[in-house]
Amino acid sequence: MSASVSKVAGSPSFTPRDAATWRRLALALTLASSIGTAAAAPAPDSVVLDELTSPEVAMRIAGGTTTVIVPIGGTEQSGPYVTLGKHNARAQILSERIARALGDTLVAPVMAYVPEGSIEPPSAHMRFAGTISVPEPAFEAVLEGAARSLRRHGFRTIVLLGDHGGYQKSLGAVAARLDREWAATPVRVFAVSAYYRAAGTGFAAILAKRGFSAAEIGEHAGLADTSLTLALAPQLVRSEQLRGAPPPSVAQGVAGDPRRSSADLGQLGVDAIVADTVAAIRTARAPR
Repeated sequence: MSASVSKVAGSPSFTPRDAATWRRLALALTLASSIGTAAAAPAPDSVVLDELTSPEVAMRIAGGTTTVIVPIGGTEQSGPYVTLGKHNARAQILSERIARALGDTLVAPVMAYVPEGSIEPPSAHMRFAGTISVPEPAFEAVLEGAARSLRRHGFRTIVLLGDHGGYQKSLGAVAARLDREWAATPVRVFAVSAYYRAAGTGFAAILAKRGFSAAEIGEHAGLADTSLTLALAPQLVRSEQLRGAPPPSVAQGVAGDPRRSSADLGQLGVDAIVADTVAAIRTARAPR
């Protein structure tokens, strides 16, 4: 260290040049301290890609977290008592629970724009206000781009999970196409149909064993659909309006009867979806 730096501030020989040197040293010490504190900070507990920084994601991948779930929802009508974001909320929450059960998995952002019927003339869910639909080729192109991005960053198992039935064929097509292309690499893409089966026919069978009819269980916005939503995101159900309401109709965008829906019933479906999907992913990831 030079003689000028070693002089004591405040002494008769202390100069402005010495003061600038001390300030630089103090700044360097402060930066070193902050870097050390950041390095020592505990890693965030989140499994959600959106809630992590880029270095945190890189560290997770380097540490063996090489599975990523791409949740697919949809913005569609669900009758007068359930909001349009039902699929998005459920896909997000269920994917997080599945990722935590697997233990080495992250969750990408939910895809909310999916095929929901033709726009002109409107068909399927597009006949009801608020629904957003995109063409199937555009949907598949976005899925493929997301998968290619995740592969580029080091993920080795890419899982497509869809909460809505209308695009299950597209998920399978994209997964098969990329799996063929990447056959000589360690990367695999899976469209895990066990998720949708558990939420659909699997949950319907559980409810049937409890005495509910197929007409009440329904296929869209009925007992099963609404109960799942109550168990996962109750704020999305207009429960007060549902109580005492007359039976909803297909003309209202409902197939089934949601009036006896409950979070307790929905939890039965949630448990089945998580268990079946975790088992399916573990089987898919097993060495060939």
